Amino acid sequence: MASDAVKEFTDDNFDAEVLQADGAVLVDFWAPWCGPCRAIAPMIDQLAEENGKAKIGKLNIDDAPGVAQKFGITGIPTLLLFKNGEVEHSFRGGNTTKAALQEAIDASV
Repeated sequence: MASDAVKEFTDDNFDAEVLQADGAVLVDFWAPWCGPCRAIAPMIDQLAEENGKAKIGKLNIDDAPGVAQKFGITGIPTLLLFKNGEVEHSFRGGNTTKAALQEAIDASV
């Protein structure tokens, strides 16, 4: 279960929550059947709870295929860091660290 600090993004709310947001937004593109996605979920939850600088959320690619297709998501987990509606950083695969994500967020705020 995702932390309350982690937002749920969908095809319907993505533009308003991510592309039109002021500041940095980290989006975890994932699916429930993805083992590496489940493995990094606790790290995403911790980052969301500890971070006051960026909005952090998840987008289930099975439920929101339009957004995933728009951003060329071909493998998961993929984490994209947006700033003012533009992709600032991309992290592909489950081998990123919490420190690397925090450093990217800090550089984008």
